[in-house]
Formats: sequence, C-alpha cells, structure tokens
Amino acid sequence: MTDAKLIDGKEIAAALRSRVGEGVAALVAKGHARPGLATVLVGADAASQVYVRSKGKTAAELGMGSFDHRLPPETTEAELLELIARLNVDPTVHGILVQLPLPRQIDTARVLLAIDPAKDVDGFHPMNVGRLASVSAGAPLDFPVPCTPLGCSMLLAATLGSMAGANAVVVGRSNLVGRPVAQLLLRADCTVTNGHSRTRDLPGLCRTADVLVVAIGKPEFVRGDWVKPGATVIDVGINRVPAADGKTRLVGDVAFDEARAVAGHITPVPGGVGPMTVACLMYNTLQAARRIDGLPFLAV
Repeated sequence: MTDAKLIDGKEIAAALRSRVGEGVAALVAKGHARPGLATVLVGADAASQVYVRSKGKTAAELGMGSFDHRLPPETTEAELLELIARLNVDPTVHGILVQLPLPRQIDTARVLLAIDPAKDVDGFHPMNVGRLASVSAGAPLDFPVPCTPLGCSMLLAATLGSMAGANAVVVGRSNLVGRPVAQLLLRADCTVTNGHSRTRDLPGLCRTADVLVVAIGKPEFVRGDWVKPGATVIDVGINRVPAADGKTRLVGDVAFDEARAVAGHITPVPGGVGPMTVACLMYNTLQAARRIDGLPFLAV
C-alpha cells in the first residue's frame, strides 16, 4: 500500500477564512454591524499569548473588529465576571472568547456560564453543549460549536464527503474535543465509539475504525498497527518532544510515519487540525453576528 494522502488543513482553513471574509464584507455592505471578536486572556502564559494574538490578527485580516483584553494573573473571579457582563451587552462585540486555562482562583465553569450563549463562539456554554448533544442527523449547526471539533468535522467532510454508515472511533472523551467530535460524527450518520484510558483493548477498537480521531494528549500514542488499512486518521494532538539536535519538535498523538504507511488519509502535525481551529473561530464569530442581527444561518 502507498503512503496515505495528506489532509491539508492549511489549504482547507485558507478556503474557509476566504469565505468568512467574503461573508463579513457582504454583511457590512448591507449596513449591518461589523462582526466583533473580544478575546480575554488572564495571566501571562506564553503559549496562550501566541494563540490570542493569532486570533486577533486573523479577525482583523478578515475585516472584523478585534478587542483584546489582557488581565493580570491575580485577577479575581469577580473582576473577570464584571468584564464578561460588559462584553455581553456591548453591541460592537458579537463573539467572546475567554482563553483557557484560567488561574486557580477562578472557577472556569462559572465563567463559561456567564458568557451570553449567543456570543459564546467557543461553544462551551452548557446551553450550546446541550444543543450539540441533541442535534438531529444532518441538521444545520446554527449555533456555536467548539472550534477544534468543528474543524475536524469540516476536514472529514472535505476529504470524504458522506460518512454515512462509517465506523468512527474517537480516542479521548474530553468536553473540549472528544465528546463534541463524537456528537458531530453521529450527526454525520457514523457509528461512533469513544475510546479512552479505561477502554479494554484500545488498539483492537482502533483497528475497527474507518474514521479514527485521536485527541488524547499523549505524543505518538496511537501506533501504526492500531490503524485499519485505508482508514482516515484525524490527529488532534500537538505535543513538544525532544529532537535529536537538542531542541524540540512537534508531534501529534499518532505515530505519523507508522500510521501514514497504513492509512488512506491522515492529517499532519503541524498543518492539519491546528489551522482549522482559528478559521472555525472566525466562522463562529460571523455566524454570531448574523444571528444577533436576526439574519439566517449562513452555510459555508
């Protein structure tokens, strides 16, 4: 068997960003408010700073308003909730993203609950989580869906088209990725199983998958002999490991070279799921602006 075809997340994300930019321009041309994204970062975590800066830059490039709120690490929960309350009623803000993780003194669940569900472009508010859990097969996603799972879904749709009847295995059951990915695969009429740390014979389960999504946070955890020949592999993981030159290199949760020799399609790390996460955040922000203005869902 020849090596798997790479799923080019950069290319697919660029196409999505282009369509979102066109949607923003069309919205503004018709006299509607410019979509606005507010990002909130508490503390000085270097990786989080990079992520937030990238999101703000992309929003501006697509013609959106970008509002960056940087708070010191000693910020209290009350102070953060006060900021969110102001953003909830700010007519220039259509999407609110609070960068996680939050400092220890702040209750993450309480903060996520405080965000207006209509402005919850991360899709983490319990109301939006519940909507995803109850969405019918093939129904439109006319509410905020977590960005990384939505990106995985879009990559699969662009690569495979219909997935009806496919056996799908999701390795990982977190609220951020594993569970919402499973819900999106059910919506696509897959037969879905969630594998996790307590699964008996996880390698054997993975070998049943026509579609294998791995989001477990362990570098190169899934080996090539876990992959069914011809399967489509979506690797959500991004891990830094030591490199031969003494520096570090990025790897996914899948042993890429081994899996590529077996799979039909596979996402690289980097360049696979990662670019889709930011693109889907922009998509969610555009959709939020349209909903707040009473406009219909815009499929892209």
